[in-house]
Amino acid sequence: MNRFVTKAAIVVALAIHADGFTISTSPTTAFLSSSSTPSLGSIAGRRRRSSRSSQLYVSSTDKSKGDQDDEIERLRSMAAKLRADAAALEAEKAQQLAEASEKAFRQFDTNKDGEISVAELKEGLEKVLKTELSDKRVQELMKEFDASGDGALQLDEFVGVDIFRNKLELLAQEEKRLALEAKEKAKREEVEAALALAKVEILNEKEPTNSDKVLSVLPYLFPLMDGLQWGRFLLGAEGAESNPFVVGLALLYALYRAIPFSGFIAFFVLYFLTGNPSINRLVRYNMQQAIFLDVALFFPGLIGGLVALTGLQMPLIVSQISNDAIFITLLGVIGYCTVSSLLGIAPNKIPLISKAVEDRMPNVEMFDLDTDGNIVFRPREEEEEAEKKDDKDKK
Repeated sequence: MNRFVTKAAIVVALAIHADGFTISTSPTTAFLSSSSTPSLGSIAGRRRRSSRSSQLYVSSTDKSKGDQDDEIERLRSMAAKLRADAAALEAEKAQQLAEASEKAFRQFDTNKDGEISVAELKEGLEKVLKTELSDKRVQELMKEFDASGDGALQLDEFVGVDIFRNKLELLAQEEKRLALEAKEKAKREEVEAALALAKVEILNEKEPTNSDKVLSVLPYLFPLMDGLQWGRFLLGAEGAESNPFVVGLALLYALYRAIPFSGFIAFFVLYFLTGNPSINRLVRYNMQQAIFLDVALFFPGLIGGLVALTGLQMPLIVSQISNDAIFITLLGVIGYCTVSSLLGIAPNKIPLISKAVEDRMPNVEMFDLDTDGNIVFRPREEEEEAEKKDDKDKK
């Protein structure tokens, strides 16, 4: 009996499975669930409905895409039509301008030779614009538009009255600008010239007068007096006392030494006066150079002192020759400076010393004048820039 029941349950399960159900069995029980697994009929129905939906969606998408393509083509057609209309308007406008330009060309070409000369251009523009034009301005117009360079305008070079008018306005503006710049430049140059003249008046770099020439020689008495010690062998030689030159030097030296601290006084007086710009440049130059010469006389004495410290005894003949050489050199330098100064020429050919004096001499590039007319010295960098500018202008 139990075996019969079991066989019957297996047959029912197989039959139900054939209809799409799921069977769970065990040695003693069997569980049937019809709710967890759909039937074959329901699955087929779903597939048919999904197929119809897909067909409807594809059909709708194809229709929408077709509408979009039609809209794009319509817009393209409209854009092409607008471009064509714009091109037609441009062509019409160009044609009108060409006709107007040709008409104006015929009016300007008074002698009907097929080209417009400078005189015809000037006459035509003055008639149309109702203003007088300079020959220079008309020449500039001709040069601007004469592409062939033959000195006349052909029809293809004639650009129309409006363009000529605009170009004339630009030329007028340019001329006004250049005139304004020239006026400002002239004003600056006038101010600079007045300033330079004021500087020259203050600095006194004029040509020396005869009194200036004589005064410029006197500063060299300072190094001459301090250098007489090097001429003791020459000045003390036999028969020297009868020499008027030696006698005169002796009298000057006596007066010089009669003043206490005469050397220091002479040095500071000359140094102070070299800074006075109202004194003529030649006098100031010789004052400065006399100071440098006097300083140069210090070095032979320094060398002699250093030699004496070593304990070396120089022969008398060597000492005499060296002293005579120094004194003769000093007399030669002072003689050169005296002759050059009396001729009104700065004695600037002494090696080393003259270059040092030139560097210390003030000039018009070293200072400016403030609003009150006071001297304001420039920094060294500005002086160098001014000197470079002057050199460049000279070149």
